[in-house]
Amino acid sequence: MKRSILYALVGIALVGLLAACGGTSTGQDTVRVATDATWPPFESINESTKEIEGFDIDLLTAVADKAGLEIEFINVPFDPLLAGMSQCQYDAAISSITITEDRKKEFLFSDPYFAAGQIVAVQIDESAITGKDTLNGKTIGVQLGTTGEIEANKITGATVSSYDDIGLAFQDLMNGQVNAVIADNPTVLSYVGQNSDKIKVVGEAFTDEYYGIAVCKNKPELVKKINQGLAAVEADGVLDQLADKWLKPSGD
Repeated sequence: MKRSILYALVGIALVGLLAACGGTSTGQDTVRVATDATWPPFESINESTKEIEGFDIDLLTAVADKAGLEIEFINVPFDPLLAGMSQCQYDAAISSITITEDRKKEFLFSDPYFAAGQIVAVQIDESAITGKDTLNGKTIGVQLGTTGEIEANKITGATVSSYDDIGLAFQDLMNGQVNAVIADNPTVLSYVGQNSDKIKVVGEAFTDEYYGIAVCKNKPELVKKINQGLAAVEADGVLDQLADKWLKPSGD
């Protein structure tokens, strides 16, 4: 019995020693951040390094630095990402996520950090489609679970083709398998900029949307820290720097 007590005391002492020597300086757990790396220029996989990169990745890295948070990015498709956030499978998510009333019922949001709206892309020689109001009866490519999909489903007589990867929607557009793609303005401009001989933008952005960082509904303290970090990077001009890095057309 005495030997068992001695072993227990030694074990407790070792646990305390390991915590003191091996713990992080903040004493905080790593924040698990979900992202769908199929949405350039905000999040995508670098083909050379195989690492996740983009506007959102740089932004949250800077926010975490200001807020004293340790973060880990986890690549997950967008629809399961939203479902996972509603069940708190992840601590947070950054993935060009539009703040909506329905989503605010499922998880928390940071302050908005980017204004984006839905816009239409078509083949370069398309003349009949001039914007959202001329998509009746057309086949529209969108990404599954996005506000683009929601808007496309509102169009009378349209056939909506939903993809896990928005890049596949643009590929089908260039191949003539869909008549148009609806997606967030900066993403559409990015794909059009890379394929300006094949596709173009028509009309203006037809929704007012804002991106926010999603947070598990049980972690209001994490939202507070993220908002503090976000305010700090905005004050430092980091958002403008990231816009120059990721959103300007090549050659500017």
